[in-house]
Amino acid sequence: MLFRQLFDQDSCSYTYLLARDYGGEAILIDPVLCKVDQYMKLLKEMRLKLVKVVDTHVHADHITAAPVLRDRTRCITVMGEQSSVDSVSQRISDGEIIAIDGVSLTALYTPGHTDDSYCFLMPDRVFTGDTLLIRGTGRTDFQGGSASEEYDSIISKLLTLPDDTLVFPGHDYKGDTVSTIGEEKQHNPRLQVEGKAAFIAVMENLNLANPKMMDVAIPANQQVAMVQQEIDEQGWSFSAAKLRDLLATDGALLVDLREDAEREKCGYIESSVNIQYNNIDDALAENGVLKVLAKGTQKRLVFYCAYGERSAMALLAARETGIECFHLKGGMAAWSHR
Repeated sequence: MLFRQLFDQDSCSYTYLLARDYGGEAILIDPVLCKVDQYMKLLKEMRLKLVKVVDTHVHADHITAAPVLRDRTRCITVMGEQSSVDSVSQRISDGEIIAIDGVSLTALYTPGHTDDSYCFLMPDRVFTGDTLLIRGTGRTDFQGGSASEEYDSIISKLLTLPDDTLVFPGHDYKGDTVSTIGEEKQHNPRLQVEGKAAFIAVMENLNLANPKMMDVAIPANQQVAMVQQEIDEQGWSFSAAKLRDLLATDGALLVDLREDAEREKCGYIESSVNIQYNNIDDALAENGVLKVLAKGTQKRLVFYCAYGERSAMALLAARETGIECFHLKGGMAAWSHR
């Protein structure tokens, strides 16, 4: 497996790049806006295709690079379903798997630092965001934070992992890069307390100043939706009501771009064909399945996904190859509330 730990000095933030091998698919965890060029250069050097960008929570100390990377690479953006962001490509819940070719992460919902905090587990390591730091823990005094919930998250979700599990945090302010669950059990001063009440007392008396970028970063990180105005103005978007009318007259061929777990969790529109977004390039190749579908039907080809971002990106890619197509604005979220 390819693994890179990248550091932003201004916010003391870590970003993690994962891939199975050179020339394959890649995932980034907690990318920082000012480092976009560095990420793009590294991806090019390693011949990697960025497939997914994951944020562990809505950050208060830096602006996420997720929407910029999405717009540059047409990757999927991923956050927890509790997140207050306006829209991402995919929202995950506790226990779900985030997978690319050769790499998979298990999502652990770990509220406490914020009410939308997640950690991401692999067999030998865990990416802890701001929940568990090296010899510290994330503060709990804003963004729906809760010292009680953080204690439960750390004790029940993280410290139950094997002691040799590597801990890769979202930040470090002292120059440390990695720890283990066993080390944190023994040496993390905030965990050397007698129970939850003592932990809460420690957290409620930290008296920390607000992050210097907090007033800028939080609003920016909550407004990350893909701008689809051009698609709407071109008349390439269908509302849920319009699509329902088309289906009533058998005038639409639907392509569901979501992954199997999303379809099982949230359902799907009857009669739709499933072509996962990660496979869109192959599907749009000269003899790909989307090319075949487009040539073999007189119906309107309509993409849909969870919230409309993947379908909008697929639409743009398909139209670049000459396929006339449309998408369901707002995705299954809009369809379910039509």
